[in-house]
Amino acid sequence: MGFFQKPFGYEPILKKEDLKQVVKKKKGPRATDWKSTLGRLWKIVDEQRALLIIVFLLVTVSSILALLGPYLIGKMIDIYVMHGELTGLGSRIAWLIGIYVLLAVSLFLQNYWMIGIAQQTIYRLRTSVFAHFQSLPVSFFDRRQHGELMSRVTNDIEAVSSTLNSSFIQVISSVLTLVGTLVIMLSLSPLLTVLTMTIIPIMFIAMRWITRRTAPLFKEQQAAIGALNGMIEETISGQRIVKAFSQEERVKAEFRDKSLRLKRTGFWAQTYSGYIPKVMNFLNNMSFTIVAGIGGVLALYGHVTIGVIVIFTEYARQFTRPLNDLANQFNTVLSAIAGAERVFSLLNEQQEVEFPTSQKHLLKGNVAFQHVYFKYEQSEEAYTLKNVSFQVEPGQTVALVGATGAGKTTILQLIARFYEVTKGEVLFDGINVQQIERGALRSQMAFVLQDPFLFEATVRENIRYGRLDASDEEIEEAAKRANAHEFIMKLKDGYDTLLAADGSEISQGQKQLLSIARALIADPKILLLDEATSSIDTVTELAIQEALDTLMKGRTSFVIAHRLNTVHNADIVLVMQKGELVEAGPQQKLIASGGIYAQMLESSAHHL
Repeated sequence: MGFFQKPFGYEPILKKEDLKQVVKKKKGPRATDWKSTLGRLWKIVDEQRALLIIVFLLVTVSSILALLGPYLIGKMIDIYVMHGELTGLGSRIAWLIGIYVLLAVSLFLQNYWMIGIAQQTIYRLRTSVFAHFQSLPVSFFDRRQHGELMSRVTNDIEAVSSTLNSSFIQVISSVLTLVGTLVIMLSLSPLLTVLTMTIIPIMFIAMRWITRRTAPLFKEQQAAIGALNGMIEETISGQRIVKAFSQEERVKAEFRDKSLRLKRTGFWAQTYSGYIPKVMNFLNNMSFTIVAGIGGVLALYGHVTIGVIVIFTEYARQFTRPLNDLANQFNTVLSAIAGAERVFSLLNEQQEVEFPTSQKHLLKGNVAFQHVYFKYEQSEEAYTLKNVSFQVEPGQTVALVGATGAGKTTILQLIARFYEVTKGEVLFDGINVQQIERGALRSQMAFVLQDPFLFEATVRENIRYGRLDASDEEIEEAAKRANAHEFIMKLKDGYDTLLAADGSEISQGQKQLLSIARALIADPKILLLDEATSSIDTVTELAIQEALDTLMKGRTSFVIAHRLNTVHNADIVLVMQKGELVEAGPQQKLIASGGIYAQMLESSAHHL
């Protein structure tokens, strides 16, 4: 059984060739990425420059005080202990106590202020990422796993936080201690210093061997955590579907695979990084042996004093301890850089860009498509929409009908400007949609979707989401017009009833009525509706349809019709087929023509 197979009786962790592949895969550009990542992170930290300078001064002071202690002890041995002289020894001991008290105070203050700097930095980073999310196009979220995005905002940023909280001070302190120790050692005995330094080449060779393996493994570990979190979020959100289709065993197997990937990379990342303290302890003991052995010989011949040997044995440890600290912190820093890279990759995502000539426009309700072509990915060969043209007058209701995948939802996406057209134009009141600010455009629209979304808030707050400055009276009036007031008043706390994020305390129909009330409070010019009455019982459907009629009155409305019997009041019917607009016009005209829509209507009637 090989070293890379079944350690401690568990299943294979990672084959040797797979490990080499992970390391090889991450070579090359990572150093450049790290430099850029650290540079961007430093810009955020540097915003607290004044406090950083104070922390740096305190670290310098504590490093000097830490070096003074062993030096004074050695001198006290040579001056007082070796000569049996007690006069003045008490004052030196008092000085030594004072130094260690100051050291403790400076350590406390630098840690206290550095934690504040770290938390402020993480706060700014996390809020920047979340704010950036709000400026990203819908297409970004459509193609990314939500749990993986959540992992970047939580786990990856937390890795950066851990490094700033502890590693930043540790690295500076270790560097200052190394320099200070080396200077004092050289001043006391150049020969012993050179002998002590013989461990340095061994250390660098060992560290290079270890870090070449730990760096890619920590990055792979962060990616595995993101993938696992994404799968967990997705499975929990879709738990009803998992159980409805009896897919529990499949998702458990998928989870085991992703968890095994994390275990494998985590095992080797921690295994290799665990070599660091062992190597450093070995070198530390080697250094102590060299100083004690050779220093003793030099003392016998009078080249050094006993006090110098005591100072050197302590400084030899003090020299290797910061090296050990730097080596240990290296793992944390690697994890933080991997996390920061993933966070900054989010901040690099292209925001929704407004055209320079874009401006606010008060919509009248006129909408037109002129020879619109569209595909979701530019690399795709086939267009989702092909040469679609139509004109809608203010206040008209437009029904979009057609098979699944015909392009109905895509038309709504383009109207809301969630996506940009590939070719052609979308016009509002004769103005190209790209010349209207997105915020101004969407603030004059409202959506009622097939699966309404409710926030974890009260009923009142969920309705108010349509217009945040709406009064309680306006909210209740909107609820009454949406036929929601009656069931709201039967809830435990009425309008102040707290709903869960999925609105599980109320029925699907009641959630739909709340979404209609939310749309009413927004008082939009244009309505985009994905058949709101599908999968609803007949009684509730009548209440929802009545509320929708109230909502649509006097507004330009686009309704995706999954059931043709729900579009009886449409002014215009657009029949979509494989991304093309094959028929358009008033419903009666399309029926009279005996075309595709008439055939669809007849087929629908046969299935009732």
